[in-house]
Amino acid sequence: MIGIVLASHGDFAKGIQMSAEMIFGQQEKLMAVCLQPSEGPEDIRKKIEDAIASFQEEQILILCDLFGGTPFNQANGLIHGHEESWAIVTGMNLPMVIEALASRLSMETAHEVASHIITTAKEGVRPIPSSLEPEKKQEPVVVKKTSGPIPEGTVLGDGHIHFVLARIDSRLLHGQVATGWTKMTHPNRIIVASDAVAHDALRKQMIKEAAPPGVPANVVPLYKLVEVSKDPRFGLTQALVLFETPQDALTVISQGVDIKTLNIGSMAHKEGKYAVNQAISLDMDDVHTFEKLKALGVQFDVRKVPSDPPGNMEALIAQARKELA
Repeated sequence: MIGIVLASHGDFAKGIQMSAEMIFGQQEKLMAVCLQPSEGPEDIRKKIEDAIASFQEEQILILCDLFGGTPFNQANGLIHGHEESWAIVTGMNLPMVIEALASRLSMETAHEVASHIITTAKEGVRPIPSSLEPEKKQEPVVVKKTSGPIPEGTVLGDGHIHFVLARIDSRLLHGQVATGWTKMTHPNRIIVASDAVAHDALRKQMIKEAAPPGVPANVVPLYKLVEVSKDPRFGLTQALVLFETPQDALTVISQGVDIKTLNIGSMAHKEGKYAVNQAISLDMDDVHTFEKLKALGVQFDVRKVPSDPPGNMEALIAQARKELA
């Protein structure tokens, strides 16, 4: 595995490591080193050296906060003699770190990861409103002929939408989904299925803006997901579908949507619910809903992020039933 060092002035590196692991899960061979106000170049150099030594890896990626700053300068001094297997990238931000963690799962060298994450780091800088975005140089427009909407009855692929992940999450589309889960499941579309959100223009817009680059997000009412699941024109769609509640999931699954496994990520606590763990709170309606889903043959994958060990949903349901009785 590629060892990754995060190096910064002050505690920035520690903070970004905490944020990255909150979204992507606890990580091995990831270490933050920080230059404190009372320290000098030799101190941060020693910290970087110690971090690299602790990894016992040939491939090393160092992410620094500022080009020309002391952490970068000291890292740059250490890289001499290791140019074939080490790499440094400056301008560290959270999208860059998360992309590096995801990329090292499939890439073998620090050079590959370093080259790949630069685009993601730049795409993570986005203003709201979007009108503040600097104008890009206009390239000549090539007009292509389009065939218009795909005619009804057209069969694409095998004619069946593929659900790469179906997740219950009261927060719907947020950092853990937009980064960790999309990197693991590789959807080409995110679908939020919710009657409530489909009729809320503000929430719809926020969800679309939260989608990761290259993966469009759509918000649809529940009946529409049922229709889409039976439409052969969606046979090439690899969908990550998000439900706000287990009741919404039960509604579409009971109408034939082919979801065999539900990832249970987060169910917010509110009055009348019992917290079965830090992320999931249930009431008796939830308990009954999960029991109906189980009766339909649905399996449960209890994880907030991909690196979490799977939980036991049956035990959580039994716990809630006992406490709510």
